[in-house]
Amino acid sequence: MSESNKAIRTLRLRVKDRHAKCLCTQAREVNFVWNFVNELSEKHTRRTGKFLSAYDLNQYTTGASKEGLSLHSQTVQAINEEFVARRMQFRKIRLSWRKSGGARRSLGWIPIKKSAIRYRNGQLHYQGQAISLWDSYGLVDYELGSGSFSEDSRGRWYFNTTVKVEKKHNTATQSIGIDLGLKECAVTSDGHHLIGRNYRQLEPSLRIAQRAHKKSLVKALHAKIKNRRKDELHKFSTKLAQEYGAIFVGNVSSNKLIKTRMAKSTLDAGWSSLKTMLEYKSAYAGGVFEVINESYTTQTCSCCGSIATSSPKGRIGLRIREWTCSDCGSVNDRDLNAAKNILALGHERLAGGIPTN
Repeated sequence: MSESNKAIRTLRLRVKDRHAKCLCTQAREVNFVWNFVNELSEKHTRRTGKFLSAYDLNQYTTGASKEGLSLHSQTVQAINEEFVARRMQFRKIRLSWRKSGGARRSLGWIPIKKSAIRYRNGQLHYQGQAISLWDSYGLVDYELGSGSFSEDSRGRWYFNTTVKVEKKHNTATQSIGIDLGLKECAVTSDGHHLIGRNYRQLEPSLRIAQRAHKKSLVKALHAKIKNRRKDELHKFSTKLAQEYGAIFVGNVSSNKLIKTRMAKSTLDAGWSSLKTMLEYKSAYAGGVFEVINESYTTQTCSCCGSIATSSPKGRIGLRIREWTCSDCGSVNDRDLNAAKNILALGHERLAGGIPTN
């Protein structure tokens, strides 16, 4: 299988609960190493004005197991690499501390490298331990890459790993545009709707549990909301990736909206998750995925292409869900019209060529 014909997939498998105590112990050690390099990096940067690289941090953490830590040496290196990557991403001298106790305890996380794990006889072998999990993917058929163990809010542990899979040959010839929104999470140019709003549906039950101080029930409801959202997004994105050869999505961003009164609906919509799913699933299916500048797609009539005086504009226009074009007389649904314009812009970009830089 050639490298150009491969795609990277991330598999997530549930670890059996009897291993939770051991993994929690290692997660606390991970937090200790993270906080150590966090403090070390901050002091070095303030003193010299230079950032420590992952290689530099590895020199300071070499021999950690001799000091009483049970972590694999490559796990320590993986922590350093992740720290440097997140520091560059957020452009901060010091990142948040990882807390091992208290009400705001950090969820468990143990990064692992490819060479530190083996999968044999239905079990994952890591650092001399045989870890049992529910293998729903058949890991014996894959070459495991780097990954991690992670904990959710209910104390359940998961094994996450990257694998290389062969891309499928996509025979679909149709293309589709997607408009992302709040009232409906996504509307496609062929009229399909993804409602979303899972948090709103379970909000009354969540409110009652919070007032009754039922912490375990609150965590279970939050997990249920998250699972419902992921399930809907996965089904929606899988269907589109399989049926369409080209998918175009508007470049709407949640960074500004989460600072307004629309923050709850924005976070509940899960735009970033949907874009990520569409991107890797399109690559796996052999299709095209592009993010399109959606400026004026709501105001422009998809029939005549003009920005009519009757089209919705500004914040006041957010309440207008359907409007009639004053130029051609066509009746346009707000989101469907935007999705059709995004599709048209996507076709123009493909026809003109996609820049590589």
